[in-house]
Amino acid sequence: MAAARRIVVKVGSSSLTTAAGGLDADRVDALVDVVAKALEGDGGDRETAGDGKEMVLVSSGAIAAGLAPLGLDRRPRDLARQQAAASVGQGLLVARYTASFARYGRRVGQVLLTTDDTSRRAHYRNATRTLDQLLAMGALPIVNENDTVATDEIRFGDNDRLAALVAHLVRADLLVLLSDVDGLYDGDPRSPGTSRIDEVRGPKDLDGVSIGSAGRSGVGTGGMVTKVEAARIAAAAGVPVVLTSASRAGDALLGRRTGTYFHRTGRRSANRLLWLAHASAPRGALVLDDGAVRAVVERRTSLLPAGIASVEGEFTAGDPVELRDTAGRAVARGLVNFDAKEIPRLLGRSTRELARELGPAYEREVVHRDDLVVLDR
Repeated sequence: MAAARRIVVKVGSSSLTTAAGGLDADRVDALVDVVAKALEGDGGDRETAGDGKEMVLVSSGAIAAGLAPLGLDRRPRDLARQQAAASVGQGLLVARYTASFARYGRRVGQVLLTTDDTSRRAHYRNATRTLDQLLAMGALPIVNENDTVATDEIRFGDNDRLAALVAHLVRADLLVLLSDVDGLYDGDPRSPGTSRIDEVRGPKDLDGVSIGSAGRSGVGTGGMVTKVEAARIAAAAGVPVVLTSASRAGDALLGRRTGTYFHRTGRRSANRLLWLAHASAPRGALVLDDGAVRAVVERRTSLLPAGIASVEGEFTAGDPVELRDTAGRAVARGLVNFDAKEIPRLLGRSTRELARELGPAYEREVVHRDDLVVLDR
């Protein structure tokens, strides 16, 4: 932890706003104080000096910040009013961060993402380039989901999963997830007899652990379930994770023992397929015959028309789709090269036959292996 140089910090709505909605300037300033001091190495320990540290802040709070200004007494259930609250609140949130970091001479940059910005190849490169350039120029990126236009993404898990994927995107050395409680407990932390889990080395360490699913503040959408899932995603992508409370963020950023530490379980990779697996919302499905399932899952080949048994849903070329076996189990996910309405006439046919009958544009994969990720089974 102390050696981490590029750190992604995720903070939730409950740590930045009042229970009634609206930004709490004191809470924002307190978080900024901790981040700025960690960047400056002002923690009292020589070995945790902040020289060379870079940070990315993944911040929830846009919808919650917009509630009070719009006269809403609670988070709305309908999508349109959530989007309206996000539109008002996002500007207030970034303005507050800008003013607060200015006290330390730090510049910030707003980055709003959707799943399309990261699962599609060109968009992924653009997002990576923007974040890298902001860091290179000494600015601190503040990332949020683009809730103003999000639909399914607006229920992304209170940005916990987004933070894990951003940590992968920027090749972070550490992900810090800030919660209402000071770590992961083996039961309800408010109940007698429960204890904090200090380290998680793999999924087996969580066998039999009861994880709560809802936050206590009423202004966010996440809970401990989404944080543990985010930690699992990041750890599998080679990024260790610290889960602790916002009040102990300073300890985590300065490399001191705090909260629950999730050891990395996988190797670091530099491709966008992690986003395709965990961030994309499938628009439909392709059902594969047994031979195609073996080819995709075991040999990691592209999906050709000859191996498709049926098509489900409505989608257009470039959309994410699930690849399922004949029992209905999802085995992979990929970006499709054809509209749903085109695929029925391709089923079971070779690309050479299709090219002769329909033209050279049909002599290609339905899902290219570079746009395909095999799912855990």
